Amino acid sequence: MSLTGKTIFMSGGSRGIGLAIALRAARDGANVVIAAKTADPDPRLEGTIHTAAAAVEAAGGKALPLVVDIRDEERVKDAVAKTVEVFGGLDILVNNASAIRLTGTLDTPVKRYDLMHGVNGRGTFVCAQACLPHLLNSPNPHILTLSPPLVTDPKWFKDFPAYTIAKYTMSLFTLALAGEFKDRGVAVNSLWPRTAIATAAVKNEIGGAAMIAACRKPEIVADAAHYILTRPSKACSGNFFLDDEVLLAAGVRDFSQYDVQPGAALQADFFVEALPGMLRADDMAKVKPSP
Repeated sequence: MSLTGKTIFMSGGSRGIGLAIALRAARDGANVVIAAKTADPDPRLEGTIHTAAAAVEAAGGKALPLVVDIRDEERVKDAVAKTVEVFGGLDILVNNASAIRLTGTLDTPVKRYDLMHGVNGRGTFVCAQACLPHLLNSPNPHILTLSPPLVTDPKWFKDFPAYTIAKYTMSLFTLALAGEFKDRGVAVNSLWPRTAIATAAVKNEIGGAAMIAACRKPEIVADAAHYILTRPSKACSGNFFLDDEVLLAAGVRDFSQYDVQPGAALQADFFVEALPGMLRADDMAKVKPSP
């Protein structure tokens, strides 16, 4: 199955994983709405909604760049209405936009707490609520949220409580919406990388340029997202996928293509248990394919 002619509403998407997902869909001939805040160049961040839209068009898709703060209910409603006006419908929502601050409770300003929960939790809900009436008219509707598998072990919460809870709020909406819309045929899933991914967030907020060598490229998440989004929606919902598990199920065996620095040891994502060797070619046998 392909995404040819499908319309995707992408929160964020100016750069990083969101842009990679958009470009993979564009190669099929998809329509991609880039709904993000970055309209003007920022010296700290590569890409704007306009450069992303140009890349989507160059890759073979159709693009609609819209300036959207996904915390703003009315702005999101207007953007979804514009999407349907331009492309005639809506098939996929990708909840990609996210805010991050890796600090403990005493070092997290309440203003930053509000930003993370506004973008991550509220934004996911607002986008889903606005898109669902149109997704219900699609023959293969999907919601895909970039958020980690749900767990309750305190070790995953203790270092960055505010950010962790904000990300798990996104995952809780996957669980809730998958149940709520199960009988109406809407697939609702989460996708998360096993390793750190080479993005602006990793460079600016986590490990700096030195950590990028221990990362995989955003394309691994994009290829996994493509596989999920092309599956029949009624048979694929309520899952918390990891990128390499998805690709193993899709038949991928060469994971070196996704390494930023071939042969380098990889850094596990801090929401995911590290595997021995983190993950060289002979370690992929330890990873179980997703269902």
